[in-house]
Amino acid sequence: MKLGIVSSYPPSKITLNEYAYHLVKSFVTLDQIEEVILFCDVTPEEKVLDFPYSNKVTIVECWKFNSYNILFSVSKAIKKYKPDNVLFNLQFMKFGDKKIPAALGLLLPKVIKMRGTPNTVLIHNILEAVDLESAGFTKNPILKVIYNIIGYTLTRFILSANTVAVTIPRYKGILEKKYKAKNIEVIPHGTFEVAEKPDYKDSYERKKVMTFGKFGTYKKVEILIEAVEQARKSTGEKIEIVIAGTDNPNTIGYLESIRKKYKHVPDITFTGYVPEEDVERIFVESTVVVFPYTSTTGSSGVLHQAGSYGKAVILPNIGDLKTLMQDEGYAGEFFDPESSDSLAGAIEAIIKNNSYRLALEKINYKAATSFPMKKICEMYVATFDKKNSLKLKKALV
Repeated sequence: MKLGIVSSYPPSKITLNEYAYHLVKSFVTLDQIEEVILFCDVTPEEKVLDFPYSNKVTIVECWKFNSYNILFSVSKAIKKYKPDNVLFNLQFMKFGDKKIPAALGLLLPKVIKMRGTPNTVLIHNILEAVDLESAGFTKNPILKVIYNIIGYTLTRFILSANTVAVTIPRYKGILEKKYKAKNIEVIPHGTFEVAEKPDYKDSYERKKVMTFGKFGTYKKVEILIEAVEQARKSTGEKIEIVIAGTDNPNTIGYLESIRKKYKHVPDITFTGYVPEEDVERIFVESTVVVFPYTSTTGSSGVLHQAGSYGKAVILPNIGDLKTLMQDEGYAGEFFDPESSDSLAGAIEAIIKNNSYRLALEKINYKAATSFPMKKICEMYVATFDKKNSLKLKKALV
């Protein structure tokens, strides 16, 4: 099978590029996949292909973020290379943070299907599960109504794909009920890299509280810094803070403002963008991973990464995070997202109790190993095969 994948891809900084990297890395290990044709965004540097069987990958740079030409350029490339199936790795702001380019990119699944190429859309979030204000889209009630109307229309286009894959079972229920969709499959997010044996430590000489992501909208680090300050005072421990990641595109300058606001607080590290080769080190060195979120916008790649490295987590018991914990068997310490006191208590509970921390680490590693990326890719191939079989039967009738 020649599989096409439409996505951003490292060294791109566009959302979901890391997820695409691990999809491609796993797909090429499967015997059923003869070639992966990556229809990706243009980057000045060469694409990262530092894994076995990378000779099976064909790079086709055919789109740019916020391009008004994206519908034509991507569909033209797919027509030229003729993949047997196309997998779209999407979320609503995948192709741009300007409304028209973002919308045009989401029309691609319907256009590709009309041209005769079977395709599957992996949609990482759905508008019905996103708090538009917390996620940084808009606070204006009128604009919220407009966004919902646009989102409904674009979701209709996405659902015209042969198959739509969601990572959370709740999303399947919403799409089937609201849109009467009959082509929804639940395929878990999966775990990128699963360590053969996590480095379970009886204790940490240097205790690091780490958070990872794009910050400024519904991911705010003020509460984390203030909570660690409280925990330092109450425990007497020297606790370091690691803020790994960058600003959310909707809140450029946020982390710099945080750096200035809390310049009096010692032992804070702002890593900036974390290259793929440094991700493991950032997690392994951490004592606990914190999710300072006020809302959620889909499945959490960071939670799966934390589990894969055998890490304890602290998170708010809200939205999709709550669902993930229940559905996939993760465990952690919970806190009130509006209370630094609550978060400080959660940090203390793990920092002061090594046996509790170790228990959480082992539970999360077990949850992560249930869905390695190779298994996820096998689930996608089974979906492709099923659709091809149905297509063949129709052709023979």
